[in-house]
Amino acid sequence: MTPEKRRSEIMDLLEASDHPVSASVLASKFNVSRQVIVGDVALLRAEGDEVMATPRGYVLSPDPAEGFGFVGTVATKHKLDRLREELYIIVDFGGTAIDVTIEHPLYGQLSGPLDVSSRYDVDLFCEKVKLQGSQPLSTLTDGIHTHRIGCRDITTFQKIKSELEKAGLTYK
Repeated sequence: MTPEKRRSEIMDLLEASDHPVSASVLASKFNVSRQVIVGDVALLRAEGDEVMATPRGYVLSPDPAEGFGFVGTVATKHKLDRLREELYIIVDFGGTAIDVTIEHPLYGQLSGPLDVSSRYDVDLFCEKVKLQGSQPLSTLTDGIHTHRIGCRDITTFQKIKSELEKAGLTYK
C-alpha cells in the first residue's frame, strides 16, 4: 500500500469512527510503526485535514464546544497532585472539560484538547500522565491554566465554578 493510500484510509477510518482511534490501533491495522502513523497524521494536517490528537486517540476535529447548552471558561491554579480533584469536580457537577489553555511566556497561548466528561475519563487521563511520565501544560506556568467547560446551562457552569472556588482551585 502506498503512503498516500494509507493516509486516505486513515481519514476514512476516522470519518467512520464515533470514538478516538489510537495510533497503535492504526499502526497495527496498516502493519506499520506507531511513528509512521504519527508522521501520516502530521502530513494530513499539513494538507488541511482537521485531525486532532486526544488523550485517547485521533479524531476529526469538530468544534469541541458544539453540542453544549453553555460553554464557560474558568481560570485555575494548582499543582499536579490536585489535577484529579479539579477534573472530578468538573465532571461530578455535570460538565465536560473541553480543553486546557496556558499563556506561555515564549510561545504565547498553548491549548490541548481534553474531552473529559466522566470519572472514567479523568482516571484514564491521570493514569496516562502517570504512566507516560508526562506533565500537563499547567506545569509550564506554575499551575495557572484555563479550562473551557461545556455544560447543559449557565447554572451548571456556575455550580462547577463555585465548587472549584470552594476547593481553592480557582485563580484570582
